[in-house]
Amino acid sequence: MEKLHGLITFPDLLVWLPLLSGLVAFMLRKDQQVKAWSLFASIMTLAVSILSLAYSHDKLMNYVSWKWLSTMGASYSLGLDGMGQLLCFLNAVSFPIIFAATRNTSYKDSKTFYGLMLLAQAGLMGVFCAMDALVFYFFWELALIPVYFLCSRWGGEKRIQATFKFFVYTFAGSLLMLIGIISVYLHTPKVYDLGGNIISQHSFSINAFYEASAQMTAGEQNWLFWLFFVAFAVKMPVFPFHTWQPDTYEQAPAATTMVLSGIMVKMGVFALVRWLLPLFPAAVLRYDNIVIILAVTGMIYASLLAIRQDDLKRFVAYSSIAHIGLMCAAVFTTKQLGMQGVMIQMFSHGINIIGLWIVIDLIEKQTGVRKISQLGGVAHKAPVLTIMLVVIALANIALPLTNAFVGEFMMFGGLFKYNVWFTAVAGLSIILAAVYTLNMVQKVFYGDANALTATMKDIAAGDKWLLAILLVMIFAIGVYPQPFFELTKDLVTSVLTRFK
Repeated sequence: MEKLHGLITFPDLLVWLPLLSGLVAFMLRKDQQVKAWSLFASIMTLAVSILSLAYSHDKLMNYVSWKWLSTMGASYSLGLDGMGQLLCFLNAVSFPIIFAATRNTSYKDSKTFYGLMLLAQAGLMGVFCAMDALVFYFFWELALIPVYFLCSRWGGEKRIQATFKFFVYTFAGSLLMLIGIISVYLHTPKVYDLGGNIISQHSFSINAFYEASAQMTAGEQNWLFWLFFVAFAVKMPVFPFHTWQPDTYEQAPAATTMVLSGIMVKMGVFALVRWLLPLFPAAVLRYDNIVIILAVTGMIYASLLAIRQDDLKRFVAYSSIAHIGLMCAAVFTTKQLGMQGVMIQMFSHGINIIGLWIVIDLIEKQTGVRKISQLGGVAHKAPVLTIMLVVIALANIALPLTNAFVGEFMMFGGLFKYNVWFTAVAGLSIILAAVYTLNMVQKVFYGDANALTATMKDIAAGDKWLLAILLVMIFAIGVYPQPFFELTKDLVTSVLTRFK
């Protein structure tokens, strides 16, 4: 491959640091050594991500392109715009927290576990940076394949059934997306060199894909829209493509569940904005009502199921489906307010949901159970843990001055501008979220302690610091979200101009 300029860029570092670190992890032998290496590598990746935010307007440092499969019109092109930087930062900040939170967990063949985790992080970085459809598909699979092995090897008792369902759903979605990518590719223009000679009959570049939409008939846009949408809907997931998620979350190891729910589901929302909306604007306007109905239905359905859950992992899984449904609905309103809300909510949801998983993991490690009906009175034995959980739970249901309030308020505002009745129905999820969240808090943390919770101790200093970091982010974003708006406003505007 031939690089088009000689600089080492931020996308290069964000992808290659976790990728190479993961390969190194496979070669380490001692358990503590591989844990320390993984944490160090993830902190280095976070440092690069923070530095990239400081140079967010430097085009040269945030874009890289290598000549790759020239005869096919494919180049190894990576770039960071506002949305990419935001989600790369979420990815980068999440992994050190996940590794630190699960530092006391022992894994059989830990070098393989941490190696796969770092490869998944590299795949996620690639998805958020990809500026070429073939590169995007490659990293999409690179992110998913390690998670499949993490769940199937280190999961719970029913991990095989859950992982099989996860594999079937994601493989089917990936296959549909591949068919769609090839179909759009065949509509892209020829690629010429500086001398006017034809290099390739078509191109996988993202700009060529955007131009290809003008060459498609309405019928072609329609069926291609559904190929891409189903692939992305499976990943988010959106009703009725959600059934893999609760089983997978329940059976996956805690660290993998945090990656799945905190970061990986954002791949689907991200892909809607990066690929689906710009590629098929006419089809988006034709089918927006159908998609929003599915999303809102999923919000209410998942919220009702969350109320009925007794397993904390399944409880959080259904809660997540409801929140992702609102993001999907807001994207398809194609309103500036709603889209800007989606940008900040993708980050906020990741922070909040990882916080919930950390608390659940801490409770399970001490009591050995996740059943709400078997717990109670945790506040008597672990007051600091209780305070942390209550704040995170209230943020998750969008209490004012917390991070999720900003995003949800804007998303509901966008949905209101689109259709008042959709907003009214979706608004029921706010009430239901308060019901299932406060019900869980009351049953698990308050009341009398039982035989299981009577022996609990409050969390260690390290865990207090980790949760405190999350709480600082929750309130910082809730009080002053303007930097997120500034970071993503140009991207939102450029996507929405295709609908004017």
